[in-house]
Amino acid sequence: MGSGRKLQVLLAGTVVVLDQLVKGMVRSRLELFDSTTVIPGVLSLTRVHNSGAAFGLLNAASFPYKTLVVGLIATAALSGLAVYAATLDERQRLSRLGLALIIGGAAGNLIDRVVYGYVLDFVDAYYANWHFWAFNVADAAITVGVGLMILDILGVGRQRVSRAV
Repeated sequence: MGSGRKLQVLLAGTVVVLDQLVKGMVRSRLELFDSTTVIPGVLSLTRVHNSGAAFGLLNAASFPYKTLVVGLIATAALSGLAVYAATLDERQRLSRLGLALIIGGAAGNLIDRVVYGYVLDFVDAYYANWHFWAFNVADAAITVGVGLMILDILGVGRQRVSRAV
């Protein structure tokens, strides 16, 4: 395994560990729907459980084996990402780092789904009556990872090859 791949695995693993450590602290300090203000009018830590998919999709839905179905879909997506990550060229640094963050975040949330039947979210950003979806460390890693992949697609950080005419 090349040094770039080792970095990807290390980064993904670090995201999983950090995500689970922070969620463990939240579980030990906040009961469901308890909230602690961090920045008045802007940010709170509020414990919520997401039994659905991303952004709370299917959260209110109830059907047999929902946890199993959502978990299997998440596992399939995570496996697909891992296969795709293995195909990336060493020069695609931003995409490789982005995918490592995405894989680490997806794995952290999958652990929650398998162990608890829900994903623990707790970062509550808001202003007046507007609330963003509650999220966690894994979600933040996924978001940053997607941003890095977009930057790579746009060519940020690549050297242009000049062609002689």
